[in-house]
Amino acid sequence: MLIGEVARRSGVSARMLRHYESLGLVRPSGRTGSGYREYGDEDIRRILHVESLRSLGLSLREIGRALDDPAFTPAGLVDELVRRTRERIAAETELLTRLSRLQAAEPAGWEEVLRVVALLQALGSKSTDARQRAALAAVEAVPVPAEALVEAVLDEPEPNVAGALRWALARSGGDVPALLAKGLASPVAAVRERAVRALAELPGPEAGARLRDALADPDATVRGRAALALGARGAADAVPVVVPILLDMIVAGRNDTDAADVLGALARRERAEASAPTGKGSDGSAPAPEGGGGGGAPGDRIAAGLVARLADAADDAPARGRLTQALADVPGPLASRALRELTRDEDRAVALTATYLLGLRAAR
Repeated sequence: MLIGEVARRSGVSARMLRHYESLGLVRPSGRTGSGYREYGDEDIRRILHVESLRSLGLSLREIGRALDDPAFTPAGLVDELVRRTRERIAAETELLTRLSRLQAAEPAGWEEVLRVVALLQALGSKSTDARQRAALAAVEAVPVPAEALVEAVLDEPEPNVAGALRWALARSGGDVPALLAKGLASPVAAVRERAVRALAELPGPEAGARLRDALADPDATVRGRAALALGARGAADAVPVVVPILLDMIVAGRNDTDAADVLGALARRERAEASAPTGKGSDGSAPAPEGGGGGGAPGDRIAAGLVARLADAADDAPARGRLTQALADVPGPLASRALRELTRDEDRAVALTATYLLGLRAAR
């Protein structure tokens, strides 16, 4: 079969067949009396094998090795093709993500396009300084899409850079709480904590709703961050869940100072709302429900929770010390009475702390 007929029947051009021959991939097994190339059945099969392997993405060099090297196994070839295909898909996906973010920025001209691209690249830099400068510039120079900032916030381990990114994210606009909610679904606790930290700096009810979701997180650190944020917002409807988490933090010594500060603020708010002439809070809502165990007069519920934890921690002197200190900023007679009793505690450190705190309360 001459080269023209082979080209017509196989769909491979005569020029490509000559190229295969120059590379040693396919050699016609014979020549006519006039010197024309003549292909036999085995040559045709070889051509079809070459084309099949090309369709899988192999280079001509790799095809030659696959056809001629007995040690070149099909399994190894397929594994390599799978690896390269995944790498190509990942690269294309990354390119699509960058283009989508560039599209979202709505650049007005090529100069702005280049600035956005440079900022997006800087957000992924290995340099801490470069990432921090990019975070600050995302607000001051070029508007970076919120999706890019959220991804950077969730990936950022360095505290100063993370703070700058959260600052930029809070000013970026868009549906940021919904984007951060994806971080709350991460299997990595550190990512979920970064999402909570970012949500804590966002105003509005949607951010608060996402923080409430995080109160049920399986990781104690994530739950604690959400409880601190909601407690600082004075979210009355979250108090029944927030207060026990804050008490757990004090007992465990995990951000216990922050937890005590928030408990004190909640207790003061609760007492002020309970003392309002209408029996309602300053915003017209009902007084905060009981949270933290125990009963007592309105405004004493958080103090009751601290007293209950003191009883539970009878054999844990460090925890009792932290719980005693937490009573300092909790108003009301129950907290004062608990401190007076603690001045006679068997643990000298607890007794001295209670005595000191009573003196401070008396001086106010």
